[in-house]
Amino acid sequence: MTEYHDPSNVVNPEHADHHIITPRTYGIVFITLLVFTAITVKAAFINLGIVNPIIALGIACTKAVIVILFFMHVKYQSKLVKLTVIAGFFTFIVLITMTLTDYISRAWGLW
Repeated sequence: MTEYHDPSNVVNPEHADHHIITPRTYGIVFITLLVFTAITVKAAFINLGIVNPIIALGIACTKAVIVILFFMHVKYQSKLVKLTVIAGFFTFIVLITMTLTDYISRAWGLW
């Protein structure tokens, strides 16, 4: 098998276009992540009872989505890559739901 250089990237056309993100976008994402971190710290000091972990997980998931979209460049990828990321989140939600269902059912009637 002979190896050759493919300058027009005919073999892998999905690698031909690269989206360049400006430093301004990275700055906005950085500031957004700092704001969500401050919200996380503020929420930790407010006693909301059983809702505190839900709020903390919601903020953490929002920050994770921002990181995935911009730092991992998923926002500019093909639909297959986006579907793979969504499948990962769906699997995460299923695992968390099953874990919480088991945890809550063990203490059933004790609270």
